[in-house]
Amino acid sequence: MNNITKKSLILILVVLLIDQLLKIYIKTNYTYNQITFLLGLDWARLHFVENKGMAFGWEIDWTYGKLLLSLFRIVAISLLFVYIKQLIKEGFGFRLVSCFVLILAGAIGNMIDSAFYGLIFNESLFSEPAQWTIGNPDVSGYAGFLHGRVVDMFHFPIINGAAPDWMPFIGGEHVEFFKPIFNVADAAISIGVFNLIAFNFNYFKSHEEPKGTEETTTSQEEASE
Repeated sequence: MNNITKKSLILILVVLLIDQLLKIYIKTNYTYNQITFLLGLDWARLHFVENKGMAFGWEIDWTYGKLLLSLFRIVAISLLFVYIKQLIKEGFGFRLVSCFVLILAGAIGNMIDSAFYGLIFNESLFSEPAQWTIGNPDVSGYAGFLHGRVVDMFHFPIINGAAPDWMPFIGGEHVEFFKPIFNVADAAISIGVFNLIAFNFNYFKSHEEPKGTEETTTSQEEASE
């Protein structure tokens, strides 16, 4: 096992550990829709909600949408795993590999919720937190395998109010930014995608050049640094 493989595994484990510990804490200590203001700031909140769909609360409005999304996650995770192994084999550096590793870790984190949370927790209510089903025969899960809901908790509505009347299209309308509620796994995916686009231009350039050219070799060497 080379150094980049070790770093990648450690990064995945760290993301998953933080993601799952925080989700389990929120799930078992917060009632549904409960809000805590961080450091007393109105725009920095822990706000417990759950979603049946994709990152940042987006959903597929279809009867089999949840199952389709879970199966898509499994396929995506498998392909990412294979692709990361190939990148490491080809000698790309951790700066590039870590981007895909963060995306993989985030996908696994949300997949765990979808696959198992419906089995190991009962329904989260507005009146009381959820309970474990494990070791508690009087508590039953709220959904079957691959039909669990993803736990979200971070909410940062930095802008939250009415837009000035002089603004076109949205004048006088309520505006909230950042509206989506998300979790650590979502953040890992977003950071991975952002870093991939912003700091690994040479990686994309190398895949556009004809194979075997001097430019391709140079670009891959720079991406491997």
